[in-house]
Amino acid sequence: MLFELALAGIGGNTIHQVKNNLTMLEINQWAEYRHRRGSLNTGRRVEQASANIIAMSINKGLAGEEWVSPLEFMPHEDDIEVGFEEQIDS
Repeated sequence: MLFELALAGIGGNTIHQVKNNLTMLEINQWAEYRHRRGSLNTGRRVEQASANIIAMSINKGLAGEEWVSPLEFMPHEDDIEVGFEEQIDS
């Protein structure tokens, strides 16, 4: 979490500055914000928004079973891992 705050420039540009400039309460609040709203990385947010727009524009002319997932247009996004229960149900 401290790495991501430093990369986003929140509390400073180094981990040392973030530790010195933010209280533990503030770090926890940023962690909760990140959990609710997603990454603090602007580039990743732009990539996700662009992929959603591209997928919507492609999918508007396709039938439901042929739809394209936005994840196909996000090269830097991690693959979704299937849980044990979901593997058993398949």
